[in-house]
Amino acid sequence: MNSSIPVAVSGGLSFSALAAGGGFTCGLTSAGTAYCWGNNTSGQLGTYPPKDNGGIPTAVLVSGGLSFSALGAGAAHTCGLTSAGAAYCWGLDLFGELGSSPLTGNFSSTPQAVSGGWSFVALTAGVYHTCGLTSLGAAYCWGDNETSQLGNGSTGFSTDTTPVAVSGGLTFSALAAGSWHTCGLAGSGAAYCWGSNYGGQLGTGSATDSSIPVAVSGGLTFSAVAARGDHTCGLTSAGMAYCWGVNNSGQLGDGSITNSSTPVAVSGGLTFSTLTAGAGHTCGLTSTKTTYCWGDNQYGQLGNGSTTNSSVPVAVVGWSP
Repeated sequence: MNSSIPVAVSGGLSFSALAAGGGFTCGLTSAGTAYCWGNNTSGQLGTYPPKDNGGIPTAVLVSGGLSFSALGAGAAHTCGLTSAGAAYCWGLDLFGELGSSPLTGNFSSTPQAVSGGWSFVALTAGVYHTCGLTSLGAAYCWGDNETSQLGNGSTGFSTDTTPVAVSGGLTFSALAAGSWHTCGLAGSGAAYCWGSNYGGQLGTGSATDSSIPVAVSGGLTFSAVAARGDHTCGLTSAGMAYCWGVNNSGQLGDGSITNSSTPVAVSGGLTFSTLTAGAGHTCGLTSTKTTYCWGDNQYGQLGNGSTTNSSVPVAVVGWSP
């Protein structure tokens, strides 16, 4: 049953980090143990057999006995990063999104080591692609590249389904993957994006795809970037939120449902400490721990007790820190 207000996850577990995918969620305990719940038709929960866990909202332990420091989730695959920086992925593997060469045979319900021996400090996952960030700020991506979301100057599958370097020689402090695009935050705070751009999600002022990183228009500098679906948002050091891309459900938060190929300010004058983006909605957390969301609300994902879309931020109800 859908819920338009927050409900507790069963099982009594405590998590230090969460990652939401397409119809499933994973959590990481303080000890580094990963648990997932929801849709498991492609093994994205990391358990066998690959089928739903009966619709029961109870976390199941990811197999393999690995400990992780971070998690990332795509449409139907999940990746984890060990404390040593080794990346493992599990779930759907149609286009090499698990990063193990050769393909695992459409899916893997157990974590597979990402090929190449790379050490990463962060991971992000799109629908069918994954990207990792090294300690030196170099970005590598793997998986589907049909819309140039790997950023290596080409289109098509990643070479041997293993990580390939993002072109341009830029160094990044953070990465965020949308459905078919990827964005990175440079050390200067400038945002760069690459991949699909039909709705302006690259923020360049046009709707032209790019196979290499291109600068987001407007001259803004950001402290964080969030992407999902076909839109992107950035958070300035002062806590102001700006979004760009597809806006059919109000996910840009500017009071309209008009796409924007350049950053537009989120309405309301709120300041946030963190941002996260869903397929058609966005949420921000203020310094006082109040959560606001905007955009698609068909299933109650804005958490305000209704199922009505909102093109401006609305407060999540029914929970307080």
